[in-house]
Amino acid sequence: MRINKGYIVAGLIIAFTLFFEIAAHADASDQATKLTFSESVQIPGQILPAGTYLLKMANHGNYHNLVQIFNADGTVLCATLQTISAERLKPADDTLITLAEAPGEPVTLLKWFYPGSLVGNEFVYSRDKEKELEQEKSQVIAVRQPATSNLGASAVGN
Repeated sequence: MRINKGYIVAGLIIAFTLFFEIAAHADASDQATKLTFSESVQIPGQILPAGTYLLKMANHGNYHNLVQIFNADGTVLCATLQTISAERLKPADDTLITLAEAPGEPVTLLKWFYPGSLVGNEFVYSRDKEKELEQEKSQVIAVRQPATSNLGASAVGN
């Protein structure tokens, strides 16, 4: 029986979209982006429980590849992570994240691209984890920006 690869890719996109109801809000100055995960997600060194997180570029002088992950309101720092530059051929209008999926484990956050950027952030994992990730299925997900009210407040929803 021959299976069309297009159907498999379409199925993965639908599965990720349904499984991870992700919403985002972004701020251009420090590339601050709110992401909501409906399930746990693995980052280098830890697993974040389901919830809303604020990702932004750290402002540490000459270190341009540091990403900080905060709780939803930005009051608690969850992680400061080293990244390497990742490039795209053309910018996307939405936030893009790349997740890898392995059976029995939380999905792994691999890359994060800010809307309109050609250069994003690839998270750095241990050599052993990198080898595992090479074998796993990965999926790029476009995260739509929510509408904002006239008062300047932003909503992050599912």
